[in-house]
Amino acid sequence: MLIEKYRFENDGIVREVQAGCFRGITHIQGSSQHLGITNDPSHSWWSAFLRGEQIQSDASRELRIVDLFCGSGGLSLGAREAAIAVGLRPKTLIAADMDGEAIAVYRRNFSPIETLVGNVASLVDYHTYGRGQEAELAYTPELLDPKLSRLRGKVDLLVAGPPCQGHSNLNNRTRRDDPRNQLYVATVAIGIALQAKALVIENVPEVVNDSTDVVTTARTVLEANGYSVSDGVLSAIELGGGQTRRRHFTIATKAAHIPVKEAAIQLKKTPMVLKETIGDLEARDNEDLMDQVPQLSAENQDRINYLFEHDLFDLPNQVRPDCHKNGHTYPSVYGRLSWDKPSQTITTGFLTPGRGRYIHPSKRRVLTPREAARIQGFPDWFDFVGQGEPPSRTSLSKWIGDAVPTPLGYAAVLTALSGI
Repeated sequence: MLIEKYRFENDGIVREVQAGCFRGITHIQGSSQHLGITNDPSHSWWSAFLRGEQIQSDASRELRIVDLFCGSGGLSLGAREAAIAVGLRPKTLIAADMDGEAIAVYRRNFSPIETLVGNVASLVDYHTYGRGQEAELAYTPELLDPKLSRLRGKVDLLVAGPPCQGHSNLNNRTRRDDPRNQLYVATVAIGIALQAKALVIENVPEVVNDSTDVVTTARTVLEANGYSVSDGVLSAIELGGGQTRRRHFTIATKAAHIPVKEAAIQLKKTPMVLKETIGDLEARDNEDLMDQVPQLSAENQDRINYLFEHDLFDLPNQVRPDCHKNGHTYPSVYGRLSWDKPSQTITTGFLTPGRGRYIHPSKRRVLTPREAARIQGFPDWFDFVGQGEPPSRTSLSKWIGDAVPTPLGYAAVLTALSGI
């Protein structure tokens, strides 16, 4: 069973969610003027969440989480919100990633018990024979890190976002045949070794085209070890999110769960438009790095000015760089966003107008990191300073652009909780 309801009350907004045997009621309190309430209570809820409004919950039982390839914590943020929604208190036992600075950001926001900086594949000893439907483990996977080993049988949920560059359509060099793609199967081996009750693994939709068939391999191995498995693509705009991003999820649970594709139907909501996600930031001052944008080249500033002076949202070919003037397949590049539509997918290039539709609807500039973070589902309380010094713009754009949007992680983890 998977049920999600929102309603207005005199003192704010109420959310009721049930996933399997878990059920929770949470509140965001405040006047309609304070919360910026629209006619849609779910939109009002998530808009208030993004602004950092406090969610009141009586959660008591712990949901014990291990997060692999955690980055700054986008997927864990979705897991956190899903847990709170059904009356659970999320507790990250271990977070692991190669990026030590991202781990510091994660630590500041989630307070994990332990963190591991290094190659996640080195945490487990395993071997598979065959691939796809013929795959099988040669032996029971063995955890090589003592911190992980101590958690065997104590993990409720493993979430992981193994590197997706090897599967991405933007990778023309090693697409579909990249050694990093095998980290997907390593994640499964760690989950089996931990005896985790549930696994949530995310990647780009193109992961299903991997030359070694990692998704089917994962399913086959998991099912052989007693898990119920489903997979599918979740779309942010179909789940009430504010952008067009899509991600693939594999869900595995010890008990039967609502299949991913059915869960997407049950959790379907109308998308939030840009005004609902970042409209209140329009007049915000450039207080810190999160509210600042890089200085653009004169050519790019002229292109932005052209859009505003002619009230356009797509840049005509004659104003584009020479390489675009004879035709191109990227109409959104150098494009301007609309207040009354969801955002384009946020990527690591959101600070550059030549990498997508990232020009602000009413300001002659690109999106700020805070605006991009909001669109990805990071609330204003999320702190991207990990080690005392403000991060570089490169790090900031990577952490924000690579993150799993909160609405997607939230839906995927609710799906998994229906089978715990």
